[in-house]
This record gives sequence, structure tokens and C-alpha cells, in this order.
Amino acid sequence: MSIDAVVWDIDDTLFDYTAADRAGMRGHLAAEGLLDDGTTVEQALARWREITDTQWARYAAGETDWQGQRRDRVRVFLGRPLSDPEADAWFDRYVAHYEGAWALFPDVLPALDALAAGHRHAVLSNSSLLVQDRKLRVLGVHDRFEAILCAAELGVSKPAAEAFHAACDALGLPPDRVAYVGDHPEIDGRGAADAGLLSVWIDRAGTSGPGPAPAAGAVGRTGPHRIGTLAELPGILAADTRFGAGSTFG
Repeated sequence: MSIDAVVWDIDDTLFDYTAADRAGMRGHLAAEGLLDDGTTVEQALARWREITDTQWARYAAGETDWQGQRRDRVRVFLGRPLSDPEADAWFDRYVAHYEGAWALFPDVLPALDALAAGHRHAVLSNSSLLVQDRKLRVLGVHDRFEAILCAAELGVSKPAAEAFHAACDALGLPPDRVAYVGDHPEIDGRGAADAGLLSVWIDRAGTSGPGPAPAAGAVGRTGPHRIGTLAELPGILAADTRFGAGSTFG
């Protein structure tokens, strides 16, 4: 069966979140005087990333809300209690630096152009619509997508099959006619495969070893197809290689 639509992750798939986060935090740390105690930029960035991952996992598990995870990231990073307005103000100052570094990966527009005639497009993100809708507008690609779905509004997040199926429902297509492209091997790659979509894991860093296999009893027949650049995506979609062909990623 042909693939009629592509559902996309945003952060570190379309948008270079990691680079923007690092550049934004580097500028913010300098502006806030947080490197004056001898802490290096790399040490501070590594700590910020670790705290972000921990608090994001709490949010994904339903232990806190969207604004709460932001405030907790600030409080843990600074190591002191802050009121909600104080934490919000600190995070807003960071965001101003972060947004100044926003950029698409260079392979995104060519891939969207190559697929424009034959495939419909949507977004499924574990973020919030408030954040991601604006991000896509600033990056100039909002109009490329028929639907933009985010976990904060859906009430369910990847890798749950219900999240992927909600995106398929928004397009009016069954999962076996939809591909999902994301950067996380488990949340995106395995999650989409287990939900019955054609799963494509973009591994820009060139991670060694095989990608994740689907869970026992999963709807999808194979694990995600690993690619190193979106230039490989049209070939994957044209072949619809769920039934045994290997990835083109070397």
C-alpha cells in the first residue's frame, strides 16, 4: 500500500533544537553572570541539558504541566527556590537568546519540496501547540502542514500509539498509509513502528549499532528505517520498505 502522508517531529528533526538551545543558553549564561564562579560554558550546558531531559520526562509522564517543567528546570539549575514569577522571568530571558538562534536543518526545505506533489504533511510533537505553532511560523514552514498536533493538547504523548493514531485520524488516513519521521530512536522510531506507521528514524549523528526493534506483538512488521539525511527520505517512501529491505543509512 502506498504512503500518502508524512507526519513529522519538529525538534531535532526539522528544527535544529540542540544547536539553538546551546547557543541560546551560552548567551544567557553570559548575560546573567552565571559563569563568573569559574563554571565553564560546557559544564553549564551539560547540566542544563541533563536537567531539561529529567524535567521533560516528568512532564511526559504527567507529573507536572508545561509551565511547571519550565519553572522546575530553572529552580534546579540555579539551585535555589524561586517564586513562579521569578522562574518565569528567568526562563523568558533565556528564551529571547534561544529564539535568536532558531534555524531549520539545511536538508528540510529540499525534502519538503521533493515530497510536495505526492504527499500530504502533518506534525506530531511532544511539546505544546502554543510553542510549536509559533516556531513553525517563525521558521517559515507553517503552511506546509495540514495539521499540527501536540501532546499538551492531545493529552497523550509519543511513544503511545494513541498519539500517532491521532495524527493519522487528523489526516483521515489509516496508519499503514502514513510515515512518521523523527529523531529519537525509541520515542519516534519504535513508537511509530509499533503503532503501524512506516517509521523513519533520522539519525543525523550517525549512531552506531542497529536501531530499535518493534515490541513483541506490535502492529508494525519491522523496526524504524534509519537515515542520516532527509535527502534519503523520498527513496524510502517510494519503496515503502516495511517488508524487509534495509535502511539506506550506512
